[in-house]
Amino acid sequence: MKTALTIAGSDCSGGAGIQADLKTFIMHGVYGMSAVTALTAQNTRGVTDIQESTPDFLASQLDAVFTDIFPDAVKVGMVSSVPLIEVIAERLRFYKAKNIVVDPVMVATSGSSLIKGGAVQALTEKQFPLADIVTPNIPEGETLCGFKIENAADMEKAARKIHSEYGCSVLLKGGHGAGGADDLFCTDAGLLWLRAERVDSPNTHGTGCTLSSAIAANLAKGASPERAVRLAKDYVTGALRAGLDLGHGSGPLNHAFAITEHQQEEKL
Repeated sequence: MKTALTIAGSDCSGGAGIQADLKTFIMHGVYGMSAVTALTAQNTRGVTDIQESTPDFLASQLDAVFTDIFPDAVKVGMVSSVPLIEVIAERLRFYKAKNIVVDPVMVATSGSSLIKGGAVQALTEKQFPLADIVTPNIPEGETLCGFKIENAADMEKAARKIHSEYGCSVLLKGGHGAGGADDLFCTDAGLLWLRAERVDSPNTHGTGCTLSSAIAANLAKGASPERAVRLAKDYVTGALRAGLDLGHGSGPLNHAFAITEHQQEEKL
């Protein structure tokens, strides 16, 4: 059985963070493990408190995983401070981790800030060079590229700039833009648009976490980066279509029961 590790924050409401990641891993037939960067008191309405792991304790979690069950892929999510970013980068480099997906979580779907000042620079300098794929949304992309992203041309310019500056493939997610939910994948080979209709649903809490962990799960199973991204986008789109409401903007039943039949049967 293939394995994947999520390094991210805990969402006590179960819709995002490591909870969403582990549910996504299991729905893809991948054994999931986690290293917790922070405990958060949050739900779909907002984040009310954050308690970070210490750098030493986070390093101990990573050592425990890598020295016993070496992951076939790693997803890095919410990391809010420079010392934690540095520890993750050092440990991933030390263990020669592979198939690394970095979701540069900066702001929760509810609008709550999840990253401290100075951490963005550390993220781009320490973690991006290790990543195979980074998955910013439009607001995160604007922070990374330094200009407003208002249309498809801007998305192409931003994706190229992030790819060029940091040397990793970039999936720039278009869900925050107007119109459809078109994402843009930028690699050494060029640009690839991944088109999808916008699903009219309030249940979007945790979709970014789910997408990045689905990419990691598919990479762990041997998919190429392009195929991993395509399968992950199909998975999240299907989850949003099939979602059941648990509460205010709860997420599509945390996406766990919405995997499509063809993805369950499809072999990479």
